[in-house]
Order: sequence, then structure tokens, then C-alpha cells
Amino acid sequence: MASGITQDLKDRADALKAKGIVPTLAVLRVGEKADDLSYEKGIFSRCAKAGIEIKHIVLAENASKEEILGEIRKINEDSAIHGCLMFRPLADKETEAEAVKLLAPEKDMDAMTPSSMATVFLGTGDGYAPCTAQSCIEILKHYGVILTGANVVVVGRSPVIGKPVSMLLQKENATVTMCHTKTVSMAEICRKADVLVVAAGKAGVVDSDFVREGQVVIDVGINVDAEGKLCGDVDFASVEPVVKAITPVPGGVGSVTTSILASHLIEAAEKCAK
Repeated sequence: MASGITQDLKDRADALKAKGIVPTLAVLRVGEKADDLSYEKGIFSRCAKAGIEIKHIVLAENASKEEILGEIRKINEDSAIHGCLMFRPLADKETEAEAVKLLAPEKDMDAMTPSSMATVFLGTGDGYAPCTAQSCIEILKHYGVILTGANVVVVGRSPVIGKPVSMLLQKENATVTMCHTKTVSMAEICRKADVLVVAAGKAGVVDSDFVREGQVVIDVGINVDAEGKLCGDVDFASVEPVVKAITPVPGGVGSVTTSILASHLIEAAEKCAK
């Protein structure tokens, strides 16, 4: 799926370059978190295949608010940059809130700005849906999973994944239940789902007690285990033999997420070309 998207994007990137426009993504990272580094590696690889240039901006973990906001301003003012991805969360919530408000909506590739979130929650605004949330929907559609009338359970309520993916699922006419740390009898609720989307941010939080035969499981988590290997929020070894289908980590949602990010960037560059 990811490869197919990428080839289409490469063709569109080549068409833009023929007009003198080089699709360029600014990637802003603060610190050296393992999950950020993993995602960043995937972004660089996908963008290279799609014909997208990267402007890489790395700041120290203790970077000041002024430094971070200064980089956002430079991105806004640089007409050669068509989009921006800033890794979140930042250590300082106030700085993150100001950065999100400052970024130009037309350069927001991952639904950080209020305008982008309005696109997701209200159907208005000029931004794009969060890449990871959108990739969950695109995977389900690609593999022919019927969402209309489906009972979908989302584990996690973060504004980055849990909340927006629940809204996107509802737009596809699914009936959505959201679970979180205060949910009572979570395993029982999850077992009733036709589709289970796990975005809890904790390795192995969902195991075989949470699933049943016939389910489709989307594992959004990216964690690093005790051996230094990437793993998801789902205990793949115990869940995979039970369910109908499950996305692996790595090589699942993350692969498609980088493709969706690249597609947002190409679309933004095409808008500039017009």
C-alpha cells in the first residue's frame, strides 16, 4: 500500500520539478527521543523515494521557547518550504501551544494548528488530518474493511491520535467507543469490537484477553522494548494468532503514515504551483 502511494507521489513530484518547484518538507525535532528518531528515519526514507527534499532542523532538548518559535517563523517566511512537521509533545506545554498557533496553517502537514483540527472535527479549515490518524482509515479502506455500521473501539484519547481517529471513523459511519486509563472493564469492551484501534502509548497494553476471532486490529503504538527493539501497544505474539488481521510494528501503520505525510506535502506544493 505504502509503495503504491509513493510511486504516485514521485510522479507528481517530478511534474512539479519540471515547473521549477522542488517539494520541500521542514522537519523540526527537539531532543533525541527514541520514537521520534524512529519516525524521523521513516520520514527521510519515504520522502527520498517520493522525490521530496528535507530541511532538517534539530534543536537541543533544553532549547528555549524563543529558539523554537524562531524556527517556526523562519519556516513560515520561507517560500521554498511547502510544509512542516514538528515532533510532539514538547517538554514545555506552553511552548508547544505557542508553536502550534504560530505555524502557518497551509504549512501544517500533521494537524497541529487550530485550523487543521477544525478540518477534522468540524469539516472546515484549510489544514490536513493528522497523518497517523488518516493512515489508520486508509489502511482499513485499502484492505476492504467495512466501516459503515461497524463497532470500532479506540484505545487512547490523545489529541494527536485517539480523538482525531475517532472523528475520522465516525465520518466513515462507524460507531465508535473510546477507552482510556479510567475505563472500567476495558478488555470486555475491546472484545466486542469489530475493529480495534490501539493508540495507548504503552507497550503491550493490549493482549489476547482483549481480542476475539474475526477482529481487525490496528496497532498505532511505537515503543522501544527492554532489548532496544521497536514494538507496538499490542502484544503481537499473543494477539496475532487470534484475530482476523493485525498491523505489525514496525512495518505497519508507521509505513503508511510517512506516505500520508508525503502526500500532504505534495498536495501543499501543488497548491503553491497554482
